[in-house]
Amino acid sequence: MAISGATPLATGPQALSRHRLAVATAVVFVISSAFPVVAGLAKDPASFPKWWGVADVAIAFVLAFLAIVISALVGHDVNRQAEEASYRAYRFLTHGILAMVVAFLLFGDRITWSIWLVGLGWRTWLLFYSLPAWFTALRSYQPGCESHPDRRSRQHHGQGSDVKSRELNANERG
Repeated sequence: MAISGATPLATGPQALSRHRLAVATAVVFVISSAFPVVAGLAKDPASFPKWWGVADVAIAFVLAFLAIVISALVGHDVNRQAEEASYRAYRFLTHGILAMVVAFLLFGDRITWSIWLVGLGWRTWLLFYSLPAWFTALRSYQPGCESHPDRRSRQHHGQGSDVKSRELNANERG
């Protein structure tokens, strides 16, 4: 992963596709994570219908595929902004480990830990691994950039911040 301070190109169909892929991946991640949570909290997960397990594995496969695609498509474009957003997310998400310990102490006998730990463990690893590329893909498209030529050129040159925009406008006025 190359990390730069520049903002990636924020216009065009490729950026929109990356953004949509990031949104779709987030939705699939939430749906996929529900399977081990529900099964781990069930009194008798073995009584679930057969389609439950098939759906869990199929959606988990789609999730892994989407995360690999995002990493392959935008992993080389990760910028400082995505890296910093990932760090902030890591700092927040690591509280989940503490929450799992508290859940174990309070509800340990009511949770099927073999389902929770395996199901949530690999999904958490996948989340942490692909988060910088996911943030890059999510922020690769900024609606409205195509409508104004000045915004488009500033975004292309990595100068999309409001401060730099004001500076450029002041310089253009003379």
